[in-house]
Amino acid sequence: MDLTNRIALAAIEAGKEILHVYENEFSVAYKSDQSPLTLADQKAHDVISYYLKQTPYPILSEEGRDVPFEKRANWPCYWLVDPLDGTKEFVKRNGEFTVNIALIKEGIPVLGVVYAPVKQWLYIGESGEGAWKLELKEHQFPDNWKEAGERLPSKAEEDRKYTVVGSRTHASEETKEFIAKLQEAHGDIAFVSMGSSLKLCLVAEGVADIYPRMAPTMEWDTAAGDAIVSSAGYRVVQYENDAPLQYNKENLLNPWFVVKR
Repeated sequence: MDLTNRIALAAIEAGKEILHVYENEFSVAYKSDQSPLTLADQKAHDVISYYLKQTPYPILSEEGRDVPFEKRANWPCYWLVDPLDGTKEFVKRNGEFTVNIALIKEGIPVLGVVYAPVKQWLYIGESGEGAWKLELKEHQFPDNWKEAGERLPSKAEEDRKYTVVGSRTHASEETKEFIAKLQEAHGDIAFVSMGSSLKLCLVAEGVADIYPRMAPTMEWDTAAGDAIVSSAGYRVVQYENDAPLQYNKENLLNPWFVVKR
């Protein structure tokens, strides 16, 4: 099984485990940073770890993040995983949460999948190959997925307003100021609210033109989406200097960034 098929299946199986929890009553705990944690996070982590431990590469996951920098600094290639991105969306039951798996090579996301289990949307990005979106049925991953999926970007952009995608839960004042400047430049603009890493995927898909993020995120929040965006021919850059996001930093907190076409 090649790596792309492996992580696609891992994300889908993790998504099915998440839905088992989502569709029933569940309790919510809180981490030291007050971010929510559910049984679904841990179940998804366990499934993904099972698939990825059969590859040569180590794993850095949000739910298993206690890997000392001194150890991971020497990893030339590793998996970066968020088993359940958008736990707040999960708790709200709005369906806008994802499973994120990325392969990082020398600090660059070169392969990524994002799966939204409620919507059954699967996004795949392979560096040098391209990006795709699949709308699955019954969580089944087709063998001929490149033919079955839409090559990204897939949405026509001529007949719509300049479109900004943003967070449902993290609209900072700085983000609002950034959007105001976009309105000055583009006139009447459209705004799409979306949770989790789906925001990056909407830019890759061509549904949105830009996603500004002037609020905290971690490396595992962005890596898979970053791989998909770049494989679609677009960019995820730091707000301050237009440089690419860096991965496997000592501090895993991302700087502010912009995803743009």
